[in-house]
Amino acid sequence: MRENLVRQTKNVTGKVKKRILRTPALKFYLLKLAFRICIVVSVFIMYLFQKEWMVRFMNQPFWHGFSILHVVWFIFMMIMFLHLIPNNWLSMAWKKARGTVYTPAAEEYDELELLRFVQRMNRGAWKVMLVWLIYNAVWGVLYLFDVVGEADLLMLTVFYYLCDYICILFFCPFQTYLMKNKCCINCRIYDWGHFMMFTPMLFIRNFYSWSLFFMSVIVLIHWELQYVRHPERFWEGTNKVLKCEHCKEKTCQIKKKISHKRVSS
Repeated sequence: MRENLVRQTKNVTGKVKKRILRTPALKFYLLKLAFRICIVVSVFIMYLFQKEWMVRFMNQPFWHGFSILHVVWFIFMMIMFLHLIPNNWLSMAWKKARGTVYTPAAEEYDELELLRFVQRMNRGAWKVMLVWLIYNAVWGVLYLFDVVGEADLLMLTVFYYLCDYICILFFCPFQTYLMKNKCCINCRIYDWGHFMMFTPMLFIRNFYSWSLFFMSVIVLIHWELQYVRHPERFWEGTNKVLKCEHCKEKTCQIKKKISHKRVSS
């Protein structure tokens, strides 16, 4: 009896302390997270000690000489452009919208069940959009009344830039409380990231900020059109590649480990 109890304890302990599989995608995401942390720290130091310079730098005319701002702007524009064309560089969370990776889970599926999935995900998506717009509208009002300035909005954008990968790797409030999808691979709003990141740029009136924001809107609209036309590609019940056993990226492992500990405690 005692030996059986010890074995059971070891089995339970083994499950809790299961090692994280270091897939190439997970390693790459962690590397990108480290890079983004460095960017945020660097910008925050400038925000603390060179805020006026940051404002002048942000408001320089686009065609007035060449600076690092042009490089940063070009990089982000190219990244968003890649989200509009077929490519193999991005995650399966993005590629699932493409017909090239779609693998039907069965020859026939229940269309009513797919419709229920679409309606549930759409309700969650509308909640996320409403919460996001209300939250950022507060920052817009504060900016209009000069409570916060352009440097503050830039810092907020940089903070969103970091939060994107925190949501993917560690904890996503939209996933947990509103969308309730099981992982990023299955995420209905995966390609909303750039729109969310550049939302504060809408309030800053210059070419750099508006071009980034409206390009992110184009990416969002493109994603939504894909979802409307082919919802079957976004659900594991109809798309086999979205099932856990077929996932090669496994970027959700740390997040699930944290969730397990939180539930256990």
